[in-house]
Amino acid sequence: MFSIHLKRVYDEVREEDGFRILVDRVWPRGVSKDRAQVDVWLKEIGPSPKLRKWFHHDPAKFEQFKQLYLKELKQEPEKREALDQLCTYYEEYEHNITLVYAAKEQQYNHVVILTELIT
Repeated sequence: MFSIHLKRVYDEVREEDGFRILVDRVWPRGVSKDRAQVDVWLKEIGPSPKLRKWFHHDPAKFEQFKQLYLKELKQEPEKREALDQLCTYYEEYEHNITLVYAAKEQQYNHVVILTELIT
């Protein structure tokens, strides 16, 4: 059975990562494209700059952030299209998929929300 993984872009790339999808709006600081080794960059799927800055990975704001982010994913055509593409990768790719992101916070971020949506 193939699975979905979450991994920081700064962590070591491993063969078991499978298909690597960067799901951040902004390219990670200090990481070259060679080092990141992402197969696809779905930058449109990331939260808006305004929402990201407001949230700032504050656990106390996570539930409200989740609702606002889900609203963005539903209402903004570019985000909806990127989410559809992510779902297609998840449903059709015959290997592990790794959602790659830059945030230090691993529990309270948009990648956790995306994983809940597609699994």
